[in-house]
Amino acid sequence: MGAFFAWLAANPYFLLFLTVGLSVWLGRQTIAGYGLGMVASAIIIGCGLSVWASSYGAKLELNNFTRLLFYYLFMYGVGLRVGPSFVNSLSGDGLKFSLLAVLSCLIGLGIVVAGTRIFDLPPGAAGGMLAGSQTMSAAIGSAEQAVLAGAVSLPPGTTPEQVNAMIALSYGITYIWGTVGIILITKYLPKWWGVDARAAARAYEVEHGVASGDAPAFSGWTAGGLRAYRLENPQWQGRTVAELLREHPEYRIVNVVRDETSLGSAPEEALRLGDVIALGGRRETMTEKMGLIGPEVSHRISLDVPLDRAEILVTNKAQLKKTREDWRALPGVDQIQVTGLERSGVPIPIGDNTHLQMMDIVTVVGVKSAVDRVGKAFGRVIRPSTATDLLTLCLGMLLGFVIGAIQFPAFGASVGLGNAGGLLVSGVIVSTLASRLRFFGNTPTAARNILEDLGLVVFVAIVGINAGNSLLSQLTGALALKIFLIGFVACSIPPFIVWAVGWHVFKINAAVLMGGVAGARSHSGPCREAAVEIGSNVPWIGFPVAYALSGILLTVFGYFAMVLAQ
Repeated sequence: MGAFFAWLAANPYFLLFLTVGLSVWLGRQTIAGYGLGMVASAIIIGCGLSVWASSYGAKLELNNFTRLLFYYLFMYGVGLRVGPSFVNSLSGDGLKFSLLAVLSCLIGLGIVVAGTRIFDLPPGAAGGMLAGSQTMSAAIGSAEQAVLAGAVSLPPGTTPEQVNAMIALSYGITYIWGTVGIILITKYLPKWWGVDARAAARAYEVEHGVASGDAPAFSGWTAGGLRAYRLENPQWQGRTVAELLREHPEYRIVNVVRDETSLGSAPEEALRLGDVIALGGRRETMTEKMGLIGPEVSHRISLDVPLDRAEILVTNKAQLKKTREDWRALPGVDQIQVTGLERSGVPIPIGDNTHLQMMDIVTVVGVKSAVDRVGKAFGRVIRPSTATDLLTLCLGMLLGFVIGAIQFPAFGASVGLGNAGGLLVSGVIVSTLASRLRFFGNTPTAARNILEDLGLVVFVAIVGINAGNSLLSQLTGALALKIFLIGFVACSIPPFIVWAVGWHVFKINAAVLMGGVAGARSHSGPCREAAVEIGSNVPWIGFPVAYALSGILLTVFGYFAMVLAQ
């Protein structure tokens, strides 16, 4: 084994991707539905390999340039993801969930800092405990940035490598309960409060028309349908398409065929007996008025219309002030069907009175020309693309480094966002601008996911490898116990306070609040488990806004945990 580890030390790129590959594999393994995930696994695998190698006299280490490069790419990717929805978190109904997110993050930070001071823990413990207890792996990087920027005064004889190793150690000790604890607490908070969250979810579903539970991945059921009918009802002779839709707005007319010639679906088109009309609508409405037009027929020409599926990014504030009746009057609305809604990167259930917000992404299916018209009215149509605007990527990174170089006096020293924080802000700025302008900044979801997923797991893997060299010299049973206890408290206390404020002060529906608690910790796992626990999608309604804001706060707080704990 000694020769193998010596070979790994001489081939750093093989070592890196061996660690990443093993981390991904281990992260996919679960016990009773719970797993470490690839990021936490990267710390364990990296440290394990490094400690194992040290027993054979081999020192595994990767340079800081590679580590920081991948971390910077990750931070920029996070900014791109949360940017379009970040502003929404600070206004309207999102303000309540924003306040809950801020409250949760501040309490977690306060407990970690206080615990570090009370137990006089070594430098680095605060940043690692914050990252682990709040399950925000990105905070590892911002904690290291505090050391790199000189914002943390190191005791005599303490090296930056030892501090970074303590960050990794504290993260690993606190991460497991940070993950499992928030899931269990979120699931059972309503019961501990004597609240029936399942009944609250059903009441919300009835009031707001939200579907209960998830549909199967493959199903013979579809919400809408398109059928052809021959016009034999004389009451529509000579009347227009617009008149029929005005009296029966639940339908969509996609095409009118006369003498085997397609006439389209212009509102002013006058109908004649014998016309074949391609009628669309929800399944239930298609069967309620069977004799409205005439008998259903099998007619290829009428149904042979180009359909389109697209995502519409909502950027037109004027449309948000209109009612559903106003929207029905827009050109093309009668020829599309809404099939999905995404907010802050998270799909949310659609109810009868769901309100759109700026930067929502609405998935629609319908006639292509109608999709384009509606997309232009509400914002812009997002077409799938495999091309990435690399020039904008480079300019965004440069802007981030400039923002990160700005410093201001605080805590008795000059501090700033640093490169990582600057790139996060830059990503928010670039994605917000790109969502409003068509001519630059295209970054497909797959490309952004590569920046985030690969960037973070490679960074954490390198942290683990480098930390393993000094891990054993710092680890003692008493130290590990202190770190675990502080992490346990920092994970467990904030959700209870967030729930109490959301329930008693803001009067938020219990099912919705479960999602708000999960979002305040920027962790989708608790929200998913809550939805399964009560058999409803309602928790996802409270999740996105808090999720977007807490993700940014917890990442930045890794820096401040290090500064405040010294």
